[in-house]
Amino acid sequence: MRKIRIFEHISLDGVIEHDGDYTYGAWTTAYRSPDGAALLFEAYGPNFDLLLGRKTYDIFSSFWPNAGDFPMANAINAATKHIATHRPESLKWGPVLGLGDDVIESIRELKLMDGPDLIVVGSSTLTSVLLDQGLADEVILITYPVLLGHGKRLLADGIDARELAFVDSKATPTGLLINTYKHLGSLSK
Repeated sequence: MRKIRIFEHISLDGVIEHDGDYTYGAWTTAYRSPDGAALLFEAYGPNFDLLLGRKTYDIFSSFWPNAGDFPMANAINAATKHIATHRPESLKWGPVLGLGDDVIESIRELKLMDGPDLIVVGSSTLTSVLLDQGLADEVILITYPVLLGHGKRLLADGIDARELAFVDSKATPTGLLINTYKHLGSLSK
């Protein structure tokens, strides 16, 4: 059985996207380093497929095919991309498969198949659904030492509180924390 592992870049105050307000530009850029990239690549694992929402797929497909020849780019480009989309005929960057009309059922079936772990990056709408449906196995938060105040949060409004168990933490010289948690389910009341 495959695991679904959610990777999310996040500020200390829980913001994953800064409201389209580009006053702060790419708030993650200043904290990137070769050591951080190596730790992140290690966290992805040696073999994985991608599970993405359509917006993230479109962003990735405009960057990764032209990113150059290095381990992370090569792994992402080689991964099978499973995409939640209503327009599967327009998926060009592959190998790629649309999840069909019943995204949740398709993901349940994917989890039951043999194969590499399914990595979710970005795709905040899909992330909320996966957590709410109990389909996510791990949550890896790449936490940046910034407070952004407002913006899109990890979970959509209306999603029940979730309980996680700490698994591991790694730090980079620039202050990034890569924290891994096991998803336990709904937070008990």
